[in-house]
Amino acid sequence: MKRTTLSLFAGAAALAAVTGFAAVSAPGDTGAETAEPAARLPVERTSLLCPAPSASDLAETTYTSFTPVTEGAEKKGSATLTAAADGAAAEAGKGGEDAGSGKDGEDAKDGEEGKDGNDGKDGKPVLRPGAPGTPVTGTASGADAPALTGTAEGSHAPGWTVQQTTEVAAGTGRGLLGLNCTAPDTEFWFPGASTASGRTDYVHLTNPDDSAAVVDIELYGKDGVLKSTVGEGVTVPPGGGESLLLSTLTDVEQTDVTVHVNVRSGRLGAAVQALDDKTGGDWLTAAADPAGELVVPGIPADATAVRLMLFTPGGSDADLKVRLASPSGAITPAGHETVHVKAGMTTGVDLGEVTRGEAGSLVLTPTSGSVPVVAAVRVVRGKGGEQESAFIPASDPVGARATAAENRAKGTTLSVTAPDRTAKVEVTASAGTEGGTTATKTFTIEGGTTQNVEVPVPAGLKGTYALTVETVSGGPVYAARTLTGEDEDVASFTVQPLPDDRGTVSVPKAEQNLSVLQQPPA
Repeated sequence: MKRTTLSLFAGAAALAAVTGFAAVSAPGDTGAETAEPAARLPVERTSLLCPAPSASDLAETTYTSFTPVTEGAEKKGSATLTAAADGAAAEAGKGGEDAGSGKDGEDAKDGEEGKDGNDGKDGKPVLRPGAPGTPVTGTASGADAPALTGTAEGSHAPGWTVQQTTEVAAGTGRGLLGLNCTAPDTEFWFPGASTASGRTDYVHLTNPDDSAAVVDIELYGKDGVLKSTVGEGVTVPPGGGESLLLSTLTDVEQTDVTVHVNVRSGRLGAAVQALDDKTGGDWLTAAADPAGELVVPGIPADATAVRLMLFTPGGSDADLKVRLASPSGAITPAGHETVHVKAGMTTGVDLGEVTRGEAGSLVLTPTSGSVPVVAAVRVVRGKGGEQESAFIPASDPVGARATAAENRAKGTTLSVTAPDRTAKVEVTASAGTEGGTTATKTFTIEGGTTQNVEVPVPAGLKGTYALTVETVSGGPVYAARTLTGEDEDVASFTVQPLPDDRGTVSVPKAEQNLSVLQQPPA
């Protein structure tokens, strides 16, 4: 993904324009004050976008919304999730203008009216977010559940997370499909898609704004660009969503395809739904921005097949060292010590049962000369007719804090990786959606290892809960949550990496010396 950033100078100037406080000095003034270091402050507004969950009539979807309690955040706030299918015209749930809040804009009580019971078939939202610290859920059934656009403000904004989990009982793409709803952006990379026979992959685009967005969709296979004019200049209507089948964008069948979504105007949420006739399906979310070093966290210990897909968008080939961070340290997969990635071409490598029954994360580093690369893995669990698949893209670090919503008393695995230096992390389990009290544990992750930590479970848990991971010291650390289906006879699962929740933003501190603005005496 590509994010627009503001320079420190421009940010300070903008802050000065709003607040009237800035450090100002005359030329040659040796007594000028020095601006204080930047402070981390809670964000005041956050947007999230959820794609339409499924085209299957057998789909059962659960949405879980959670905002961690953030020190220094505003006391009041609200959140809304709106159906994109009808142009984002409807409010979420009951509560009108202050959906997600109590009367007069005050926060709802923990869990109050969190579950709407709307199945989504009327085109309206199904989830009403509640007060920070307690997750709330909503449900939708069948193929008519819409894409959602959401905005949180004030106390609801810092670290707001919405998890979308869909269970499909049978057919193409059966199993458990999950993703964290994403913030709007202008560029996305999806290594791991496919146009091969037996795969049905869609790219989902959701527009949160009141003006149309225009996007180009580029496909890259093993030999380079897959020619297509259909993916150029795709228009996504205001407040609406579009779903495009990849095989309609090109007539070339390829096992490994990288999808590049580049927004010409506006901004979008984007995700790829990858459905397989034999191994079920899941969401492929955007990989971390192209970089020379990458971490793919949280490969399940019982993975029966792991396929690594890589792409370099620049004009130079990349040579990468492949390591597996295991519980005992970094190891090199036999026969896959390095991988060569040709410029502009998608490379796929079968790593087999690389984890061999232990927790693991892939760590990719350049053998010489850093060339930006994007990467993801496709993971298969189970054997024979009970195989299920999921995708894990290369991820950004946890940073200050990251969150996984919708965790269950059974079937939740939290994997934490410290690829370089030893790190200490604090893991907090929220109250449950229907009852329970918070619990916290601290873990030390040795450098070069991956640990499946023993997650805390809320005392008296009823319903599902959220897990928040915070970096206490050392690092960087990477994390991923695996959620498995409730049927123990089926290997259904989904994996979500946990990058920083962007709950705080760096704001430069400044003071204004008004004396230098005065006119000198006549």
